[in-house]
Amino acid sequence: MGVSIPQPFDTSISGSLGSVGPVTVSGIPDTFHIDVDKLPKIQLSLDPIDIKPLELTLKLTELPSQRTHLPADFHVGLSILGMDVMCVRLCGEAQMINEPYRPNPCERCGG
Repeated sequence: MGVSIPQPFDTSISGSLGSVGPVTVSGIPDTFHIDVDKLPKIQLSLDPIDIKPLELTLKLTELPSQRTHLPADFHVGLSILGMDVMCVRLCGEAQMINEPYRPNPCERCGG
C-alpha cells in the first residue's frame, strides 16, 4: 500500500549553504538625541500637622561606681643611631577608680 502525497507539494529537498556576505554595521547611528518637550506637573500635599508641647527633663546623677583596669607597657631607654644602648621596660596594669576605695585581697599590704 503506497502513500500518495497530494500535489502541489514538491517531495524533493534542495539548497546549499553558500558563503555569508560581508557583515557591516553601516546604517547604525552612532549619536542619539533625546528631547523632552514637556514635563508633567506634580503636586504634593500634606495633611495639617499638630505640634503638641513637649516636656523634657534632664537630671545629672552620680556616676555608677566602677573600677577600670588599663594595661600599661612602657619602654624607657637610650638609643644611638637607632640602636638600643639601654632599655628599661615597665609593664603591668594601671587603674582608674571612681568608687570608694576598698582594696581587693591582692592589694592589701602588711599583716
